[in-house]
Amino acid sequence: MFRHQGKNRTFIHNLRLAVLLSFVAGLVNITGVLSIHTLTTNVTGHFAYFAEEIMKQDYNAAFTFLVLTLFFLFGAFTSNFLSELIAKKNSHLSHVIPISLEMIILLSIAFFGSQSQLSNNEGKWIAFLMLFAMGIQNAMVTKISQSTVRTTHLTGLFTDLGIELSQLFFYKKPEENKKLKTSIFLRLSIIICFFIGCVSGGFLYNVLQLKTLLIAVVFLLIALLYDYIRMQFHVIKRKTLRHKIN
Repeated sequence: MFRHQGKNRTFIHNLRLAVLLSFVAGLVNITGVLSIHTLTTNVTGHFAYFAEEIMKQDYNAAFTFLVLTLFFLFGAFTSNFLSELIAKKNSHLSHVIPISLEMIILLSIAFFGSQSQLSNNEGKWIAFLMLFAMGIQNAMVTKISQSTVRTTHLTGLFTDLGIELSQLFFYKKPEENKKLKTSIFLRLSIIICFFIGCVSGGFLYNVLQLKTLLIAVVFLLIALLYDYIRMQFHVIKRKTLRHKIN
């Protein structure tokens, strides 16, 4: 899921990555909306609110919305900086530190954010950290998939999906049509899994509150361990086959 990069990466690798992490993004997004009434997986809306508060001359509120966008940016910067740093020593492990950092942030919010009634200031910091975590995830996924997969927001996905659906009427050659349908399937998978994450997260929030983020952490852990477990499975399978042959 993470280990294969560049030319070795296939549609299946991207699909697995997209399904798992778009579900995580959906969970995080609805948890942010229900707990602190803030979108925590993208920054498009925050720019609109920033402009609105400037017009109202409420500069404190405007500054908060600006900081929200900057935390997402800083998350993306941190993710790629750490990936590049680690890749110099072992490219196969370049994703481990960023995704581990995302898990630590979400774990911290799940436990410490649930310990008290959230004040306005605490709510802001939770929003900052959630956007930072989603910036990490989006940058990591974008880089690994070579900009094929994005999991934290749907605006670009719906745009690309609309373009590709229209192209079905014009690209009739078998190779072009197959490639187009594969891309459409991938984008639909991301959208559906994001939606499932939002809906299931909404139901879970009624019971778990901010601890809903623990479910997101579990899925991130599965994504992190998937390649290792799969590799070990194939090693055991080969050993078993050799033993039978001998």
